[in-house]
Amino acid sequence: MLYKALIRPVMYRLSAGDPEDAHHWLMNRLAWISHYPALLKTIEVANAYNSPSLARDVFGVHFPNPIGLAGGFDKNGIALPGLAAMGFGFIEAGTVTRYAQPGNERPRIFRFSENDALINRMGFPNDGADAIAQRLSRLPRPSIPIGWSIGKSKVTPQEEAIEDYLYSLHKLHDFSNFFTVNVSSPNTPGLRKLQDKEPLDRLLHAVVQETQSIASEKVTTPKPVLVKIAPDLTQEQIDDVIEVCLARGIRGIIATNTTLSREGLTRSTSEAGGLSGRPLHTRSLEIVRYLCKTLDGRIPVIGVGGIFGPDDAKRMFDAGASLIQIYTSFIYEGPGIVKQISKVLDRK
Repeated sequence: MLYKALIRPVMYRLSAGDPEDAHHWLMNRLAWISHYPALLKTIEVANAYNSPSLARDVFGVHFPNPIGLAGGFDKNGIALPGLAAMGFGFIEAGTVTRYAQPGNERPRIFRFSENDALINRMGFPNDGADAIAQRLSRLPRPSIPIGWSIGKSKVTPQEEAIEDYLYSLHKLHDFSNFFTVNVSSPNTPGLRKLQDKEPLDRLLHAVVQETQSIASEKVTTPKPVLVKIAPDLTQEQIDDVIEVCLARGIRGIIATNTTLSREGLTRSTSEAGGLSGRPLHTRSLEIVRYLCKTLDGRIPVIGVGGIFGPDDAKRMFDAGASLIQIYTSFIYEGPGIVKQISKVLDRK
């Protein structure tokens, strides 16, 4: 209540010209807090809800609870301990590209508060795999699983995309519990074409082989590879993704990324980018249900999209999701939403 009544209005006023200012303000403070264990513990006591009944093991990774933070919130890994203290069971960081890139021109985030929605056209702004790996080597490791989302640099030609993904995978390997292959962001030109059957097959074959090769060298278990898909795929395209994932040993599917649809917005807009938040829930739930029914337990599914409370979370789990992720609701509802969902899930 304090967040929505006091903190959020202040942040919104301070960032009225560009919502991204509020995000950077928050991340800078969480990055500072991440260096102080006593502050982290204080935040954890206030926000975390710990219960053994919420823990689960999925694709070989142990999760203290099934509620994760979706990719895109901490693109550079500057505040992972601070975010972990908010009560999440895991965090997907990134998306990281081989080369540092500024992303698209600002403003590139747009609020639709009346619909609990956002449109973003960030374009993978990040410091690049080399710089992020160097930073992570100096920072404390969070106690919860961290997955790194990897993508293609904007300057990299489509035919060289695989090398981009493999480079980032190598750099971030020692700091990751799993990897997400992001081929579904609508904000990097040509990226979604990598969801087509043949290029997706080549990419996933190369990434999985690379994790196996690294594991052989380090005498350890290969890191799980997940794929994040768009909500705008047709059923035929989803079937192609399923076929490729089963053939290439993909360990999980994240459904879904942001959508190009504007259905559910009550205010017309010409802003380009991906829509997230409450309007996405119906479509994401539909895809999660279809994936889980078709896969029949062969590959776990992570449900993402418009999860704004326990009822939304329950619908995702009832549809067959093994884990869930939130993003836009964390911005609109504040950190209390993680504890709220956790408490209700614990009673079921």
